[in-house]
Amino acid sequence: MKIISWNVNGIRAVVQKNFFADFESMSPDILCLQETKAQDDQVAEALSPITGYHIYSNSAEKKGYSGTSIISKTEPKTISKGIGIEEHDNEGRVLCAEYEKFYLVTVYVPNSGSDLKRLEYRQTWDQAFFNYLKNLEKTKPVIVCGDMNVAHRPIDLTHPKPNYNKSAGYMQEEIDGMDRFVKGGLVDSFRYFYPDKTEAYSWWSYRAGARAKNVGWRIDYFLVSENFMPNIESAGILNQVMGSDHCPVYIEISE
Repeated sequence: MKIISWNVNGIRAVVQKNFFADFESMSPDILCLQETKAQDDQVAEALSPITGYHIYSNSAEKKGYSGTSIISKTEPKTISKGIGIEEHDNEGRVLCAEYEKFYLVTVYVPNSGSDLKRLEYRQTWDQAFFNYLKNLEKTKPVIVCGDMNVAHRPIDLTHPKPNYNKSAGYMQEEIDGMDRFVKGGLVDSFRYFYPDKTEAYSWWSYRAGARAKNVGWRIDYFLVSENFMPNIESAGILNQVMGSDHCPVYIEISE
């Protein structure tokens, strides 16, 4: 089973590009999307050319903002939106599909913002989301995928020193939030397979030709419950897939 996660930076924009051809060539069993920037009916309309899959979405109350979606060959046992806390659930950031052996949660973690106005909120979010995941784990293992909006280690971005404690996505408070996930039993699957791999990024600024120069950040992840890691065969980054400022990331699971 191949699960792919992709921040598409606007579903209605990306389907005007090479999205459907990329979807066919990637051939996912499940594709999780973040930052759909559309309401549920608009997501359904944008993805209507896709057949043979079940499509779910969780949209923000604010139109054209945030939003998540899951496109799945297998119909999940259950689908749930949000984490059950009103202050965190009005931006469509979390969508959970329950399968026989695991929960799959796709997430678009709040960005602290260029002026760091949401850094304090981000810390509240990180703790609440962690608690939500650990509660799910009481029932069955969890796979979390999506744009976590943080580079966890210096190896995860091109210019760690000038960005540390100055830029959203590499503030110590955000790093602490990611530490909580991995120390709390959720394995960064890419680093499990490639602990020392450099220049492995999933997001590039649109400025200054960053993608062509591979001046990037790895902020898109698959985090997996420790007890489910033996089922993970591989993890990777599909940096040749264009259409967004992020590229897809994936894991493969043994059936």
